[in-house]
Amino acid sequence: MASASGVEGRKLAEWLLLNLLRRGSPRRIGPRENHSKMKNRLLTALALAAFTTAAYPATAKPNILIIFTDDQGYADLACYGNTKNKTPRLDQLAREGTRFTSFYTQTVCGPSRSALLTGRQPIRSGGWGMPAEEITWAELIRKADYQTACIGKWDVSNRKPIIPRMPNAQGFDYFYGALGANDVGVVHLHENNEPAGSTRDMGGLIKLYTDKSIDYLKNKRDPDKPFVLYLAHTMMHTIINASPKFRGKSKGGLYGDVVEEFDFETGRLLDTLDELKLIDKTLVIYTSDNGPWNQDKYTKRKKGHPAGSIFWGEAGPLRNGKGSPYEAGYRLPCIVRWPGRVPAGRVNDAVFATIDFLPTFASLCGFTVPKDRHIDGIDQTELLLGKRETGREFFYFNKAGVRRGKWKYLRANAFFHGYAVEDDRPKVEELYDLEADLGERNNLAGKHPKILAELRALTSELEAEK
Repeated sequence: MASASGVEGRKLAEWLLLNLLRRGSPRRIGPRENHSKMKNRLLTALALAAFTTAAYPATAKPNILIIFTDDQGYADLACYGNTKNKTPRLDQLAREGTRFTSFYTQTVCGPSRSALLTGRQPIRSGGWGMPAEEITWAELIRKADYQTACIGKWDVSNRKPIIPRMPNAQGFDYFYGALGANDVGVVHLHENNEPAGSTRDMGGLIKLYTDKSIDYLKNKRDPDKPFVLYLAHTMMHTIINASPKFRGKSKGGLYGDVVEEFDFETGRLLDTLDELKLIDKTLVIYTSDNGPWNQDKYTKRKKGHPAGSIFWGEAGPLRNGKGSPYEAGYRLPCIVRWPGRVPAGRVNDAVFATIDFLPTFASLCGFTVPKDRHIDGIDQTELLLGKRETGREFFYFNKAGVRRGKWKYLRANAFFHGYAVEDDRPKVEELYDLEADLGERNNLAGKHPKILAELRALTSELEAEK
């Protein structure tokens, strides 16, 4: 069996020592503890690192845990600049892994999920109406002897129980969750293909899905095989609520309560990986489906919310929000952790996206990317593992424009969902330098006609690909 390299062993030793300190067992190093004891603990960590990495070689296939939230803003977490919401577990996850700052999903729910599952842009993968003929990474990864589970919000079968388009038919061995959203304050649950009741307890959904995920890890999977667990939360979508334990506790109002409960429940799930000794074997990816609802056009006419509920998050320096082709619609937080493999304490601004998951998983897990259809994603394994710092050359915004490098282009008639339309936006082409103008306030289209023409052509070229 392959042994660890010196670099890998050292990284894992550092991580193990960090966890010894964090967990307080054995006791934390105090000011009175002598250097000999500190040295012995470090040597113990190094020995554990050598043993653990030797037992789990660099060529081994990782387990994969995807934690996917709903409508969570770019700046909802403390590690992304929020000063009201306390998110210690996700902040810790960021310290233990890499925090990406130019990560793109899609601008609304269904298209975001079809893109994540297929590695294809929604103009090809169908969004809410993803056809049964689409191929998901869940279908492909089973050929590499993986177990697959989907828990939470599905939302690519038109929110209906169309069995050929439900999770079991799309590559998942186990499914528990809702086929759609909670826009009217109720979710109808399924377990695999069978109805499993309904609930109006929106404040209990985060814990419900976390409990089901923990149960899967402890009781449903085969511990001798690798797994993928895709946990897609309903929160923080529209009819938000928190459990009594968290309601009224955050400085960020009810929305902040939900963020803090999500952070706590995510910590429980991560602790389960620890308990089952799966941390070093598991690639954890946390991100969200699209930017936050933060437009009065939608929120003022939406009914059925708990008293005092404002269901929008924070976009930070980004413009607009969900449903918009501006950055706040597409750019989301993303944290990736895999101890000893993904660099810890790293912040990276490379362009990376959910459409890249399928080819990246193919590289890491040992399956083949489909060759009978256009795959928009690229293999980002070297970016994740710290072997390069650059990412995608470009990213396409659905029916709206493209980003290439620091430049972002939007058509004059760029597609917006109705609630996200800015009534005072001139119907002109737009060009932004995102390095200098992250908030997309200074339209440079008139100053750079050559770049404008190149990106206009690239947008049309990407849309013409089949």
